Amino acid sequence: MINEAFEQLEQTLDTTNACRLTGISRATLYRRRNPQPAPVAAPRPAPPNALSRDERHAVLETLNSYRFIDKSPPQVWATLLDEGRYLCSISTMYRLLRAEDGVRERRAQARHPAKTIPELVADGPSQVFTWDITKLKGPRSGITYDLYVMLDIYSRYVVGWRVEHRESAELATDFIAAAVARNGGRPRVVHADRGPSMTSTDVAALLADLQITRSHSRPKVSNDNPYSEAAFKTLKYCPAFPERFGALADARAFCEAFFTHYNHEHRHSGIGLHTPASVHFGTAEQIRAQRVVTLEAAYAATPDRFHTKPIPPRIPTKAWINDPAKREKMTQID
Repeated sequence: MINEAFEQLEQTLDTTNACRLTGISRATLYRRRNPQPAPVAAPRPAPPNALSRDERHAVLETLNSYRFIDKSPPQVWATLLDEGRYLCSISTMYRLLRAEDGVRERRAQARHPAKTIPELVADGPSQVFTWDITKLKGPRSGITYDLYVMLDIYSRYVVGWRVEHRESAELATDFIAAAVARNGGRPRVVHADRGPSMTSTDVAALLADLQITRSHSRPKVSNDNPYSEAAFKTLKYCPAFPERFGALADARAFCEAFFTHYNHEHRHSGIGLHTPASVHFGTAEQIRAQRVVTLEAAYAATPDRFHTKPIPPRIPTKAWINDPAKREKMTQID
């Protein structure tokens, strides 16, 4: 309607007055009547240190191979590095996959408000353990199995697991006792959420007898047990994880294979892309030294492909549940 009024006014008045009366900007009017062609960006030249076409193809072929199709670029990078091979940086792997629409997040992370906050720290293995129970679907609706998992927060090593028909304080007590005994040394603290088994008097009595301090998450705050939650996510996002297990024996067989792989093959991003077993049993520094040799050889061969001299990621000196320094920093930012 405004355009029609403008056209009628412009026939009897000049353009300036027609624009003033209808509220139309003259600049907008002239742009519409005399559109400028969209600028064409000049193609960006390839940097001299870029991977060649054959090299890019080789990287993508490796990432998409049967061996690595279900692994993240950091996992592939660390595995190849441990074998004495260097193809490119982790960021280059992501960039090549992104160009092929091969990188995406599969779920949104829940966030919860802070309340009374547990604060736990470990600067070595066998200091702080965390455990939890998750449900595994059985052969049909209404049938589930309970998976108990205990892990070390510093090394991420799964020190014990168990699959049963049900959750109970008695089973939890046996599970914790066996996990601590199998580890060969008791932790200072065992952390868990506030499920009925975790807060039971049987578990409390066992930990008191073992002289282990109990720690619990805040109510309805899963982020207070991040290591257990992350381990369960890794389990259930495994490509081989079935929709349902046919029987209890099937669930136990799967978990046996999974946790063996998790402890001894899975390169964990939170521990410098080492395996949990390597960190737990003290071989990670030797492996890191071998990685340094491989990266130095790659740098010597093609230094123009690196912004700086590459170094493998370090193992964090401490593992926290709710690091107060990080919380204080976030508070200052807010």
